Amino acid sequence: MINEIYQLTAPRYIEGTFEDLTLTRSRVLIRPAHLSICKADQRYYQGSRPKAVLEQKLPMALIHECIATVEYDPTGTFPAGSSVIPIPNTPVESDPVIAENYLRSSKFRSSGFDGFMQDYVLMDPERLVAIDGGVNTNVAAFTELISVCMHVLTRMDRIAHARRDRIGVWGDGNLGFITSVLLKSFWPDTDVFVFGRNYDKLSWFSFADGRFQVDDVPKDLTLNHCIECVGGAGAENAIEQMIALIEPEGTMALTGVSENNVPINTRMVLEKGLRLFGSSRSGRADFEKTVAFLEQDPNAHYLQNLVGAETVIRSIPDIHEAFNADLALRIGKTVLHWEL
Repeated sequence: MINEIYQLTAPRYIEGTFEDLTLTRSRVLIRPAHLSICKADQRYYQGSRPKAVLEQKLPMALIHECIATVEYDPTGTFPAGSSVIPIPNTPVESDPVIAENYLRSSKFRSSGFDGFMQDYVLMDPERLVAIDGGVNTNVAAFTELISVCMHVLTRMDRIAHARRDRIGVWGDGNLGFITSVLLKSFWPDTDVFVFGRNYDKLSWFSFADGRFQVDDVPKDLTLNHCIECVGGAGAENAIEQMIALIEPEGTMALTGVSENNVPINTRMVLEKGLRLFGSSRSGRADFEKTVAFLEQDPNAHYLQNLVGAETVIRSIPDIHEAFNADLALRIGKTVLHWEL
């Protein structure tokens, strides 16, 4: 069967290309239904990645956040018409120590090979997770981003010491919002404090136990553990403030992506005996936990607040409109209703 793929061939330029899909007995045919734009997609679309990176990656179909409909499953794993979350990370090997999302050999959709801006996609059944039809489809569209936050907290639960009275989250954007929501479910007895630069964005965090602008923090506030969700140029100041407020032997999770090197006050890291760990992407186990959260946890309703814009996609100009709308959002996700 003929499949059309909508590839970014140059910044802000998308072309439709065609491929011949061959159905097999081992792979599931899915059709993307709702997609969500990630900041990484925007960096490719706007051409803000280094030129050498763009030359290496393009042409490429964008989007790795998606909910899809099963069109045909010869394996019998999923009923036709059911909803699934496709996992963009595609490992080609397994390791008893290293998780699939950290294996250097793994492939990731919309970062080196085609994402979900396609008419149809063939995937192995183990790269799909079923999701209840009752879950808000706009929220389900960015399940992948939620799973990234789920991965951070799962690792922190394993790495951080047991004193978890007060945890700080730096970042008043989507990543910080989702992480804070999950924290209230992971450790309901823990006070969650959110730190950001923008008062209007901090107002979204109504469920948090404290919200502070980074230049107006109580002098006597200390934290057991901290999570950085800032990235970019702001990561340096966020990490510096985290080191200042964290108590000895605390754990700091670094999750924000920065293109340039970020200096860290290693003297205080040593004096306080801190643990720092990085966290990126997610694997199947994180997706399964995330789907269970969306289907069962009452705190999941907060994530509906992140649906910032919706665009019906029936043509390539609609795709451009969606990316432009997303760029204008202060906080929240742009969801694409995929009807091409």
